[in-house]
Amino acid sequence: MASAVASASSMLCLSLQNPTKTLHFSIKTHSFHFSKPQLPAFRLYSAGVTTISPLRGFSCNCSSTNTTHYEFSDGSSEVELRLQLGGQDVLSAKDIFVDADGTSLTVKVQQAGSIITLIDTNSLFEQIKPAETIWYLDDDQLVISLKKQDPSLKWPDIMESWESLSAGSIQLLKGTSIYIVGDSTEINQKVARELAVALGYTPLVTKELLETFAKQTVDSWVLAEGSDSVAEAESAILESLSSHVRAVVATLGGSHGAAGRTDKWRHLYSGFSIWLSQTEATDEDSAKEEARRHIEDGNVGYTNADVVVKLQGWDADHAKSVAQASLSALKRLILSDKKLPGKKSLYIRLGCRGDWPNIKPPGWDPLTAADASPPATLPN
Repeated sequence: MASAVASASSMLCLSLQNPTKTLHFSIKTHSFHFSKPQLPAFRLYSAGVTTISPLRGFSCNCSSTNTTHYEFSDGSSEVELRLQLGGQDVLSAKDIFVDADGTSLTVKVQQAGSIITLIDTNSLFEQIKPAETIWYLDDDQLVISLKKQDPSLKWPDIMESWESLSAGSIQLLKGTSIYIVGDSTEINQKVARELAVALGYTPLVTKELLETFAKQTVDSWVLAEGSDSVAEAESAILESLSSHVRAVVATLGGSHGAAGRTDKWRHLYSGFSIWLSQTEATDEDSAKEEARRHIEDGNVGYTNADVVVKLQGWDADHAKSVAQASLSALKRLILSDKKLPGKKSLYIRLGCRGDWPNIKPPGWDPLTAADASPPATLPN
């Protein structure tokens, strides 16, 4: 359990022309500490680093009673949540507790001396302005209006989930392809397929393309000609795929493929790259320290990938959990800089010259550039 800080709210009532409805505004007055489960995702440096467990999946602290039903609507600058109170004997507004802060929302009602939780989540789809939260009773419904931090972002649902992330990511990616890179070819393939189905993208697997071209397995190819030959061939495939849009590409894992070599990343930069890495870290601090060591050691995945997702073990049945963590990290990355998809498109139009993220003017030649990166490989 981790200690977190939240803000308590005093209630300011404003009577409207309709005397049966009273708006309640959240006014932040002071803070108190409470315990809640540690969030499963965190950011480090410029890349998103997410840690998940295959036993728990990518879950959030969100719950409600079995009888709670709600209606949700997005009104551009604000979202509205209507909770059904038909089965609850709520007498007045004093029996209702609403607390909204950042990406969290808690709604409780008092009934016959007992407190019933209608909704409790720390995973709203995106940030809100808690001080501008308004709620009121409308017959047998509790109506909660939440002001969005980003009015231009359309919310598919009130909470971040696999379904809402799948729908919401489409508007953020704007057709930009995704490359799944990392330590394991198997993991890359399974996660890529989940993402492709969710986004309606085309799933592509470089291992299958390589084996079709060479008429032999990648393992036999490595034994016969070495991993450098395989990486060179995969790099050629990535070059041909770099102009594709709406594709999820699963690459070779480990040091055999192009992603394990710095000088082969120029075409991987054409899309959003997600590095999947297994770890023994069990908490945020140890994961941060592990990531910091990899960065200091010049690990290609940590220094080049847009997003890093760390896995506490692996189970193929939980590929969707890894895919959800990946979409969540991508969402946060793009929302931190909404120009990224357009920048990726420009990078492609200029020929994927390897000058990511500091794109050079037209005419720049990477072969004559004095600051060209030296070749590097992943440690075995």
